[in-house]
Amino acid sequence: MEEIKNNNEEYFRMPLIGDKAPQFKAVTTNGEIDFPKDYKGKWVILFSHPADFTPVCTTEFMTFASLMDDFKKLNTELVGLSVDSLYSHIAWLRKIKDLEYKGMKNLDVTFPLIEDIKMDVSKKYGMIQPGQSNTQAVRAVFVIDPNGVIRTILYYPLSTGRNFDEIKRIVQALQKTDKDGVATPADWRPGDDAIIPPAGSSELAKERAENKNDDSYCLDWFMCFKKES
Repeated sequence: MEEIKNNNEEYFRMPLIGDKAPQFKAVTTNGEIDFPKDYKGKWVILFSHPADFTPVCTTEFMTFASLMDDFKKLNTELVGLSVDSLYSHIAWLRKIKDLEYKGMKNLDVTFPLIEDIKMDVSKKYGMIQPGQSNTQAVRAVFVIDPNGVIRTILYYPLSTGRNFDEIKRIVQALQKTDKDGVATPADWRPGDDAIIPPAGSSELAKERAENKNDDSYCLDWFMCFKKES
């Protein structure tokens, strides 16, 4: 995030989709990290939560911990953040292992949780939003690709827990897009047909309208799908 100074005040431009992820070094529950350098070649979900020992955040961390193997299979690492201290993080993660929620229990949170007491990282990523709180980070989610580029940004208010199926689906959709050069339609899931980029010439538009390809079909010349099965 770009720091801007004006009339002795400072504020930050929030990073945007397509920007390089702002760099930082930080202390975490897994030791120091150099972000995003340490994660080159991997997808990363960088997410913030308002505070340790809060109920909504606890359900979220339990859910993330239960999905860690799923994300590993997608070459995706998890990195959490809040403005609490390292010792608070450690105590909270140890307590989570004693809890049971929706059949989830005995969970080890092994992904790193960033200590951000000075809010340095939170400010770089626009996680402190005064309309919600000056002392807690909103529920931000950044999906960052293996080249360190921000590909998706989600923001939730303090009171609303995240949809983890959607976070996982976003990673799957981005990986599908990068691999096959397609787009994904509304409510796409792995195995669904994907959208072929629009025709770039009249000849191709005509060919698609006449549906001459066995591996695709068109609803109209501008709306064509690649068959997945």
